[in-house]
Amino acid sequence: MDEFLDIPTLIVIGLAIFVLYRLRSVLGTRTGNERPPVERNRDAAQKPAKPGEDTVVQMRPQPAAPADDGDAERRARKLATEVEQFSRGNVAIAEGLKAIADADPAFGPKSFMEGAKQAYEMIVTAFAQGDRQTLKNLLEKDVYDGFERAIKDRETIGHTVDFTFVGLPKVEITEAELDKRNANVTIRFDAEVVQATRDKAGALIEGNADQVQTISDEWTFARNPKSRDPNWKLVATNQIA
Repeated sequence: MDEFLDIPTLIVIGLAIFVLYRLRSVLGTRTGNERPPVERNRDAAQKPAKPGEDTVVQMRPQPAAPADDGDAERRARKLATEVEQFSRGNVAIAEGLKAIADADPAFGPKSFMEGAKQAYEMIVTAFAQGDRQTLKNLLEKDVYDGFERAIKDRETIGHTVDFTFVGLPKVEITEAELDKRNANVTIRFDAEVVQATRDKAGALIEGNADQVQTISDEWTFARNPKSRDPNWKLVATNQIA
């Protein structure tokens, strides 16, 4: 008995008990009430989407809670800095941006431009792919109808477009104004893309599938500042090159 309970044996037993205790504390124990992974995934899929988690690009931050005077001063300085940055010394653009911000305190030129860049990429990509649903969410009806006709004509003659969006090396506001009803901001996009149009047989008829090209557009986005809908929509397009 004394030989069985010698010091080395007791040390080994003690180490084994310690290791088992640590494993239990790290890995936990099963109670019989755990849900299988399939159930957990199904619950996650059924969870309702949060507001704004759709295909409409947010160009305006969600309204913030009332703030104190210090926060108001910081927001005013931030707005002034952004207006100066995005107007690029153009007095008319600066006045237009200020007027829009006065009518819609949640408006900020920087967040608007970030949203506009996302919208541009989504729209040109959706047009190339014939994705009508995405276009419908982002375009004013008259503009959508023009895009939809072009897609339909392309489909009728059997043309397809290979399209890759590369980037936006230059984006700038060219006009900003607040009319009696809407805030309107016109932006020039100089985009780098790879696009190639092919006929039914797959033969190249326009563009180049292996070369980046630059396209330039002027687009006008509009929104009623009094509307509860925070999203801007594309209301006019002008292809420059």
